[in-house]
Amino acid sequence: MKVEYDLTKLRGRRNPYAKALKQQITIRLASDVVAYFKAMAERIGVPYQSLINLYLRDCVEQHRKLKWAA
Repeated sequence: MKVEYDLTKLRGRRNPYAKALKQQITIRLASDVVAYFKAMAERIGVPYQSLINLYLRDCVEQHRKLKWAA
């Protein structure tokens, strides 16, 4: 093993699987909902969009159903 490696000639590559991991969408949320998740995310120390994603993922994994009264 070399004592020192020359990393200046290396070129970075994009992750070919990155686009498959998440899908970018546009969604309209109430401002109080966004404020709630932003405040919670700040306390925890994670981005609020990641926190929303985690919450929605938990809903999917737990097969939660919305109680809708029409």
